[in-house]
Amino acid sequence: MTRDIVVMGTSAGGVEALQRVVAGFPPDLRAAVFVVMHVTAEGTSALPAILRRAGPLPAHHAINGESISYGRIYVAPPDYHLLLRDGVVRVVHGPRENRCRPAVDPLFRSAAIAYGERVIGVVLSGALDDGTAGLHSVTERQGLAIVQDPEDALVPAMPRSAMGYANIDHIASADRIGTLIGELTREHVTDRVPPPSHRMVDEADIAVLEPGMMEDDDNTKASRRPSPVRSLSPSSAPSPWIPCTYQCVSDPSGRR
Repeated sequence: MTRDIVVMGTSAGGVEALQRVVAGFPPDLRAAVFVVMHVTAEGTSALPAILRRAGPLPAHHAINGESISYGRIYVAPPDYHLLLRDGVVRVVHGPRENRCRPAVDPLFRSAAIAYGERVIGVVLSGALDDGTAGLHSVTERQGLAIVQDPEDALVPAMPRSAMGYANIDHIASADRIGTLIGELTREHVTDRVPPPSHRMVDEADIAVLEPGMMEDDDNTKASRRPSPVRSLSPSSAPSPWIPCTYQCVSDPSGRR
């Protein structure tokens, strides 16, 4: 068994970073790659076509229920979270997290639960802190954490946030990350990881709720409030705490 599940998250500056990463992938990559980039809900995304041109692997928008295959890049479609279950892709219109749908944390968290130490989590250029809690989940389940060097990122906030809260295994430029992933996917793992925590499972379950099920008591749109799921305790996080990240909404459509 090897590290054969690669999850990558990015936001502002992400197209440029992703192009550089996928250009370094070996054409015979023995792993499946999953990508979340923040995009507007109303628009269309040309990201799969861009990634196909940039590197040797085929890329497409993920389809709910499709099986997972090596050597492919699965991209979250606009306005849908991308999740993983054992051997299967889930594409769901769940509540926003970190004000976003798709968001990085749900993908990372679901991968950590389903695949444990087989996961390689990568946080690239972006604003704010989406991906931080998810990357902590990856390392909690003994997966590997990679961040783009903040000095190399167009927008360094997401990598810097992840570095502040998660135990990072590798910090590298986008040009180096693709080659590094190719090397790491050849590592063998035992997959003898303890079950995920109840907290991690509870947070993962929120991602598949209908958007209107998370509402504010005063019927106003919340900005960034803690979710009903408790935060990580100080003893379980490398820094004092990691905030819960779900965006409460009052509109059943899930729009802010």
